[in-house]
Amino acid sequence: MRDWIRPGHGITLGIALVLTGLQQAVAADVEVECVIQNTVDVVEPSPWQVRLRALGVITDDKGNVNGIPGSGLSYSDTVIPELDFTYYFTDNLAAELVLGTTSANIYGEGTIGKLSKIGKTWVLPPTLTLQYHFTQFGAFKPYVGAGVNYTVFYNQVTGSADALDVKNTFGGAVQVGFDYTVDQHWGVNFDVKKLFLEPKFDAVVDGTNVTGRAKLNPWLIGTGVTYRF
Repeated sequence: MRDWIRPGHGITLGIALVLTGLQQAVAADVEVECVIQNTVDVVEPSPWQVRLRALGVITDDKGNVNGIPGSGLSYSDTVIPELDFTYYFTDNLAAELVLGTTSANIYGEGTIGKLSKIGKTWVLPPTLTLQYHFTQFGAFKPYVGAGVNYTVFYNQVTGSADALDVKNTFGGAVQVGFDYTVDQHWGVNFDVKKLFLEPKFDAVVDGTNVTGRAKLNPWLIGTGVTYRF
C-alpha cells in the first residue's frame, strides 16, 4: 500500500486525472457545438414571400356591341410593374395575392371600325390564387395555381364615344410558374397567368345608348426577383 502512494505514483495519477478532465471538457464542447449546429440547420423559413416583377399584359382582341352585327373590339397591351405577396401554409401549399394596375385603350373593329378609339380605362385586377409548389427539384421550384380576381375599372375617359362605363366584375384565374432560389432569401421568378375577364359596358355613341361585352381575357406574363423572409 505504501509503495502505491509513493511520490512518483501520485504524479502519474494526477496527470491521468487531468487528462481525463480535458477529454470530458472537449467532448462537452463538441456536443454543444453539434447541438448549436443542428439548431441552426432546422430553422424554418418565414411563411411570407414577396415578389417584384415586370409584367406584360396581353389581351384578347374580342368583344362586341349588342345589336350591331359584325361589331368587334380590340385593346392596347402594356408592360407594368407588379407586386405580389405569398403566404405558405406548408412547404407545398401557398396563397398568392397579386397587385398591379394598368390602362387599356378600347378600339372599335369590324363594322364599328370607323369609331377608332372609343375610350380609355384604367384597370385594377387584384388576383388571389391558391398554389401547389413542387419541392423535389432543389433550387428549381415550379408551381401551379388557380383562383379568382375582382377587376375594378376606373378613371374612364371617352374618345369617339360620348360616354363610357365598363362594369367591375369577377373573373377566374389560372397560373403556372417557377422560383429559382439563389440563397435562403433571394431568388428569381417567372410566372404566367390567364385571367378570364369579360366585363359588360354601357356607352353613348352619337347620342345612342349602346351596351356590349369587352372580352379582355388577358395573359399576364411576368419575371422578376423574389424574397423569402
